[in-house]
Amino acid sequence: MNALVELSDAHVVHKARSGGLFTRDKVYALTGADLTIAPGETVGVVGESGCGKSTLAKVLVGVERPTAGTVSLRGRDLWAMGPAERRTAVGAGTGMIFQDPSTALNRRLPIRQILRDPLDVHDRGTRVQREERVRELMSLVGLPRALTDALPGQLSGGQRQRVAIARALALDPGLVVADEPTSALDVSVRAQILNLLLDLKERLGLALVFVSHDIQTVRRMSDRVITMYLGRIVEEAPAAGVTDGSRHPYTRALFSATPGLLDPIDPIPLVGPVPSATRPPSGCPFRTRCWKADEVCAREMPGFTAASSPEHRFRCHHPVEEGEATRDLVRQSHSSREPS
Repeated sequence: MNALVELSDAHVVHKARSGGLFTRDKVYALTGADLTIAPGETVGVVGESGCGKSTLAKVLVGVERPTAGTVSLRGRDLWAMGPAERRTAVGAGTGMIFQDPSTALNRRLPIRQILRDPLDVHDRGTRVQREERVRELMSLVGLPRALTDALPGQLSGGQRQRVAIARALALDPGLVVADEPTSALDVSVRAQILNLLLDLKERLGLALVFVSHDIQTVRRMSDRVITMYLGRIVEEAPAAGVTDGSRHPYTRALFSATPGLLDPIDPIPLVGPVPSATRPPSGCPFRTRCWKADEVCAREMPGFTAASSPEHRFRCHHPVEEGEATRDLVRQSHSSREPS
């Protein structure tokens, strides 16, 4: 199957103010990202805050231009296009749902105009057809027609996020990226929004990239799970086996922190803070917190190794053994840090 979106060796480097008046540090927000997303699949992205999840999301939908590398949409290099062509390709081919609907929606515009804006900008259909499309979109996400002329401030948080989802779907995109779409919502409405996204994905045949710090939700939502650490993709694994089948120590540590209630275990401790993105460690960036790290980890960044499944790959010099229980890793991590 042809790729819908493909990243090849994508890097994003920002300039940040440092201590000096005329100098700026480089922030390595994304480093060497290779990722292919097929039509109709759901890819979950997990990692701690600051690991590059949101940067990856923005690169995928053309909001952010990579410093190096390529982004291809349906086989065409996005940033080799002219501005007008790229705007059309991105606007029609991708949609994005942001974390907080309160800030993502223009509070001065009624819902009708918010949903019409993409149609107006891209000159889709006649005026009558655009009004009909607004009604279709509201029905699609379960919003009553009575809210058409309401302002975002008159809606609940869940209703505002439904508006944001409807806006992302206005131009029938093939890919929707949801960046922490439920973190700003009450617990009581999170499940409703997640179920809505899954339903829309199935009904519309969408490819969905679901970015979240809630790794158990990502596992349930996704076909494939991407683990990121300090701007790098360190593992890709099928979602069905990621809890006990992941091979990278960091992925195992993440999932051990939210174990199942039927078989609770102590989490694998990650000692120390995440290193600075302005001065990442040499070699493997995870080595400063990893109980398996040694000299080779400090010298070189490991390349990707393929696991037994063709959809599973990881970057680690000392991966978790296939079939090794997370409970055993907890004991290993504790014993490795005990004074000798």
